[in-house]
Amino acid sequence: MDYSNQITEALEALSWLEASGVFFGLLYIYLAAKENIWCWPAGLVSVIIYIFICIDAKLYAETALQFYYLGTSLYGWYHWQNQKTKEELPISIMSTQEHILFIGLGALITLGVGYGLTTYTDASIPYIDSFTTVFSLFTTWLVTRKVLENWLYWIIVDSVGAYQYFYKELYLTSLLFALYVVIVVFGYIKWRKIYLQKYA
Repeated sequence: MDYSNQITEALEALSWLEASGVFFGLLYIYLAAKENIWCWPAGLVSVIIYIFICIDAKLYAETALQFYYLGTSLYGWYHWQNQKTKEELPISIMSTQEHILFIGLGALITLGVGYGLTTYTDASIPYIDSFTTVFSLFTTWLVTRKVLENWLYWIIVDSVGAYQYFYKELYLTSLLFALYVVIVVFGYIKWRKIYLQKYA
């Protein structure tokens, strides 16, 4: 096997556009873990870049997800800062019933979207694409509401996302998602500590 040729192809696959998306994506997750409201504008820049990247990679569900991220980034930016009282949004936790509903509904929608992409489009890895998209939609909503367990769901979603982008030879983005997993663990630890100190 010609490893030098593979390395060359991998390097050629990296673009300034992808590198920029990765940078702002990392900035977003780092600031979110620190409960910094400026995570949202950083996320907006990353989202705009990844719209073009996902279209080029034929990850159509992920493309739709980026447009959703545009809206949730603006909503999250607003919701994290109450415009009337200027009070910080508190961290909350989910009940067992909410977890069951979250996972069950997400699984059903994933199967439906995956079937649709398989039947009506030339989408690449449609069910994996659907899984990361659907659960990213759901989990992003948890972030906007400052739900503690969002970080636990991101560990799974980002791990699958790392595989997805590696499969599509978007190696820098795959590395980004692998780094997300590490940062997410620290984000959960930090938010849990804050929750126990302030709200438990």
